[in-house]
Amino acid sequence: MSTDSSISYHHDSAIDEKHAKALQFILDMTKNADSVQQKVLAEILAQNAETEYLRRYQLGGSTDRDTFKSKVPVVTYEDLQPEIQRIANGDRSAILSAHPISEFLTSSGTSAGERKLMPTIQEELDRRQVLYSLLTPVMNLYVPGLDKGKALYFYFVKSETKTPGGLLARPVLTSYYKSDHFKTRPYDPYNVYTSPNEAILCPDSFQSMYTQMLCGLYQREEVLRVGAVFASGLLRAIRFLQLNWRELVNDIATGTLSPKITDPSIQKCMVPLLKPNPELAEFITRECSQEKWEGIISRIWPNTKYLDVIVTGAMAQYIPTLEYYSGGLPMVCTMYASSECYFGLNLKPMCKPSEVSYTIMPSMAYFEFIPHEPSSASLTRDSPPPRLVDLVDVELGKEYELVVTTYAGLYRYRVGDILRVSGFHNSAPQFHFVRRKNVLLSIDSDKTDEAELQNAVENASMLLREFNTSVVEYTSFADSKSIPGHYVIYWELLVKDPSNWPTEQVLNNCCLAMEESLNSVYRQGRVADNSIGPLEIRVVKSGTFEALMDYAISRGASINQYKVPRCVNFTPIMELLDSRVVSVHFSPARPHWTPERRR
Repeated sequence: MSTDSSISYHHDSAIDEKHAKALQFILDMTKNADSVQQKVLAEILAQNAETEYLRRYQLGGSTDRDTFKSKVPVVTYEDLQPEIQRIANGDRSAILSAHPISEFLTSSGTSAGERKLMPTIQEELDRRQVLYSLLTPVMNLYVPGLDKGKALYFYFVKSETKTPGGLLARPVLTSYYKSDHFKTRPYDPYNVYTSPNEAILCPDSFQSMYTQMLCGLYQREEVLRVGAVFASGLLRAIRFLQLNWRELVNDIATGTLSPKITDPSIQKCMVPLLKPNPELAEFITRECSQEKWEGIISRIWPNTKYLDVIVTGAMAQYIPTLEYYSGGLPMVCTMYASSECYFGLNLKPMCKPSEVSYTIMPSMAYFEFIPHEPSSASLTRDSPPPRLVDLVDVELGKEYELVVTTYAGLYRYRVGDILRVSGFHNSAPQFHFVRRKNVLLSIDSDKTDEAELQNAVENASMLLREFNTSVVEYTSFADSKSIPGHYVIYWELLVKDPSNWPTEQVLNNCCLAMEESLNSVYRQGRVADNSIGPLEIRVVKSGTFEALMDYAISRGASINQYKVPRCVNFTPIMELLDSRVVSVHFSPARPHWTPERRR
């Protein structure tokens, strides 16, 4: 086994005891990964032995690996939906967890287009807090002096709903920002934010962004790092500055707050900060009125050492744009987490985005891995179930699908992330995030799969019937050049009567019909979060997809096995498609979305 113990655990005496303790914890966990995993599984099974779910599989009080693996099945969200629905409807008995379910964490859409509800328990907040507490000690090894300034992070809460039984359902970060762990956190010189809690917790995305940007501008000299959760969020902040800098400058010049900011808690907390600063106003005017915004982040916040954003997986599409706006600042991905569970952290945070690896912390949950063979998609229901591998038994260079068993009541649950083993830190493996399984398109936190896209195209093409027209072929890509990014769908149409070509208005409405068919996470991004732009349909000339096939065959594809790719991102293919576009259409309105879940 190759090991990587290159983190230096010895530092000068100035590093406080807390950091030393955190680094020691990482060392202990990664050295004893397998025994920690056995202990975690035993704890979870003992704690939840009397739950309805575990009793069903007759473990008879066993807490060992072999019994667990031989009796408890590997499951997907759909398998657990009946239990989750009962909890959501108000059943308080010990169904999945012996501890009461405190709330649901929502994650991206299911195949039915609604958000998944992940059960969680109060003590999970403590476990997540442990992972957060490890980030700064690791970062401090690579970028010293973060206690000498502030972090400009654009953080937002999203809308929350209640299930029929009265439990809250909200995204994991919204749950964290609204918890006392965040709101009443003790002062930590390494984690001083320019944004007041009131701005982060404001549910109105415009007022929240405006206030956070204004605070960031006032404190520009103190900012040592700039970030958001996802790369797409940081680019939205830059776009926001492009659109609103004049109003922000006016506030700074006069020391007053824009009348658009009506939230009383924000108005109150901004009073001490708002002082007229004509010099700063002039500087921002000079920078923002330039035609080129290249390096704008480094120009406005000159002491920024790095960007703190997730640029792995679907977010990698934003790297070139972020490099442009930041003047090539390093991009740091610190941790790997989801609504199901927090997994691990990046022990080499200053590496290139393409080399990001996460070390799974064996104390967070019990982890198993399904070897992922690209051909396994064709397995039938009768195929033997895949053999799952334990955390310390994964092999370098191989790809796996992640399976978790959590304290909150998920047992052998398929998360849907595909990971590649990139190395080991002591005995704990390090993983490169490859992609979400089956996800075709993604701009922000939305995830659209092939079946959903197909359904959306079918629903939209019904509008073409009165013109005796049908969609012959289609493909798509996520356009991350526009801010916010948006979906682009290429359509080749068969128009039976050229004198009765579908009108501009009908094709625009096809865009909206597609949006109405996409899941609630997509629609929330369009309507509430403004994190996704209007969907675009580009109609291409007849014969375009035949030309696409000819091109693929010329590059070695088999004519018998050729399938039209439902998503494209290879430049020559995009150029071929774009050279044959005959008309371009955008969604004329926002799709329907409300915070209430459909029952």
